[in-house]
Amino acid sequence: MPRFVLVPGAWLGGWAWKKVVPLLEERGHEACAVTLTGMGDRVHLASKEVGIETAIQDVLNVIKYNDLDNFILVGHSFAGKVVAAVADRIPKKVRVLLYLDAFRPMKVRTPQGAFDPSEFGPPPPGSWTIPLTEEILDNIGKDVKGPDRKWIMSKATPWPMKHSTDSVTLSENFDTVKSAYIFCTGGGDGEYLDEILKGKWGKLDGPHKVIESGHWPMITKPDELVEDMLSLAGGSVP
Repeated sequence: MPRFVLVPGAWLGGWAWKKVVPLLEERGHEACAVTLTGMGDRVHLASKEVGIETAIQDVLNVIKYNDLDNFILVGHSFAGKVVAAVADRIPKKVRVLLYLDAFRPMKVRTPQGAFDPSEFGPPPPGSWTIPLTEEILDNIGKDVKGPDRKWIMSKATPWPMKHSTDSVTLSENFDTVKSAYIFCTGGGDGEYLDEILKGKWGKLDGPHKVIESGHWPMITKPDELVEDMLSLAGGSVP
């Protein structure tokens, strides 16, 4: 039965997978939800030096110290570049690299994945983090409502900017890893989803699923998300 390593995106921690982990475990799958340094319950470790290399090491250490092998490595949102870099370093351990409404790196040897975080709104003067705001939720997470909205806003932690401004450089190892994709119609790529699925933004090197949700289906559509994750991983869905 495939194991899952779940890496959350911006503003989130391992807590974001709270609805997903039990559903995977009920189906006989182990699931390890990662919290990156400076986020979630590790927010006390946040600093302006925390960037992508720290995040990569976070995930590598979770894999090493939990003796994980032959697992599905899931990266949500910006963590697409985190999991890609992890898979590049330990390609034989990763069964499938699953991008959940995430950054999708190209098979090139040059730096990629850096972007200006001000697209989420200008950061506070002198700040090295980006807060999650109601406006961001309204833009890419309209379906996060009621108790779910209160929950995500109460748990979300400011996102270190270096997670966005740092790039990753991948080797030929990355080209050997199998990929799969889950897209969200109301998420970050929702406006361009038809073009993406037609290959206008580059070929998808693996199967994909589409969920009618905003950017956080682990919160709003956990059952559908788990079914799609298992389908793409080759696992069984009762």
